[in-house]
Amino acid sequence: MVKQLSIFVQNRSGKLAAATSVLRDNGVDIRALTIADTPDFGILRILVDDAAKAEQVLVDNNFIVQATEVVVVAVPDEKGGLAALLEPMAESGVNIEYMYSLISRNVKDAYMVFRVTDNAAFLAMLAEKNLKHVTPAELGLK
Repeated sequence: MVKQLSIFVQNRSGKLAAATSVLRDNGVDIRALTIADTPDFGILRILVDDAAKAEQVLVDNNFIVQATEVVVVAVPDEKGGLAALLEPMAESGVNIEYMYSLISRNVKDAYMVFRVTDNAAFLAMLAEKNLKHVTPAELGLK
């Protein structure tokens, strides 16, 4: 599993730039991100090369941060690749809370990041279906 950071940012001009600038200024590389927003705030979810360092520098700069374990899955980068993963998830009763894609330097697979209600059940289903989850080391993450 991979450690994801969720950063709560006000939905105001410059707040997202401030969070990413703190990471840049401290030598943290963002490898994947997604943002969900409401009228008042956004939740920036990121995978970074050094989650512990990123979490600390964000907290030190008065950002509200929550760490969460997510599962990254290698999906064949071809037509129907995602459906071939989502169908057995549905059959196994694994509920997706959210998901997003991860741009990979590896051109053969696409990577999907999943937050599910039961990581153990999800990992068991992946093993049963001979589908590969990706380790932090494979992504160059600490």
